Amino acid sequence: MVKVQLWGSLRSAADGRTEVEVEAKNFRQLLDGLRAAHPGLAPQIERGVSMSLNGVIYREAWFTEIPPDAEVVLMPYMTGG
Repeated sequence: MVKVQLWGSLRSAADGRTEVEVEAKNFRQLLDGLRAAHPGLAPQIERGVSMSLNGVIYREAWFTEIPPDAEVVLMPYMTGG
């Protein structure tokens, strides 16, 4: 199981939870598992999310492997400049 910290507006979409767990080996499986376990996250996932994996931010890197005991943070896409 992967522990996923939820950042920003994602928390309210998961009933206020700051952390959830899902079975996943890569970013795509993580997103699919989150959609299934927490349907409230699906609209934000469709709009776009980034994953911080051990401090490195990934966006649309679907097959990025998630090692055991990794620090995983899911966040909405950032905009602006």
